[in-house]
Amino acid sequence: MKIHFYWPGLLAALFCLSASAADLDRPTVEQRLAMAAKDHPADLRRKDLTGLDLSGLDFKSADLWGSDLRNANLSNSDLSGLNLDLTVMSKINLSGANLSNTSIFGVHMGSANLSNANLSGSRFIANLDRSNLSHANLSHANWGVDMKNQPMGLMRVSLNNVNLSGANLSDANLNRALLRHANLNNAILKNTVLFGADLSNADLSGADLSGADLSETKLNDADFTGANLAGARFTGIKDKSSIKGLNASKNLESAIFD
Repeated sequence: MKIHFYWPGLLAALFCLSASAADLDRPTVEQRLAMAAKDHPADLRRKDLTGLDLSGLDFKSADLWGSDLRNANLSNSDLSGLNLDLTVMSKINLSGANLSNTSIFGVHMGSANLSNANLSGSRFIANLDRSNLSHANLSHANWGVDMKNQPMGLMRVSLNNVNLSGANLSDANLNRALLRHANLNNAILKNTVLFGADLSNADLSGADLSGADLSETKLNDADFTGANLAGARFTGIKDKSSIKGLNASKNLESAIFD
């Protein structure tokens, strides 16, 4: 039996049992950040920060592990390189934020705003269903499944119904990701690993998929109208008739099919 890592009930139980919930306001958070250093980070660990306006702040020397950030506004903040594992981040505003090389594991981020965010080099295994990642930078991000480390069943990033229009996913690893009904219109997916991903009903119109690996992906009713498929690999795709817009794509002759 597969166990899903982002059970809301499990996270709620963990917080009820172990969280030292402290209602902090922005001035208190700013004061802690001002006194912080790399070897003495600001203690925001497991703190209740729901709904706070924390936009534009520098959190690089903060410990936010396991904190509650639901509905918080961290737009244009710097969270680069942080470990945000097991935080609660549903409906969070991270638009324009710097999350480069950040780790987010076992987190529910449904309906989050990550538009124009810098997510380059980040490591996400989270539920981001219905989130806005339009024009975000996911280049070299590692959001794929680690098949050597699956003690609780298949843990993978969920990006169903997300907006990734205009996003840069070049050289990213999204193997086995869930991308059903995702909007990837005009996204950059050069050399992106999408092996075994579920792109059913996804909109990839106008996307640059040159050199991308779409081997063994689910592509039922995915739309490739106007997409650049130069060197894209579709090995293991047995039924091309279920894919929309292939004949209206670019460089189809150099795409690789079985």
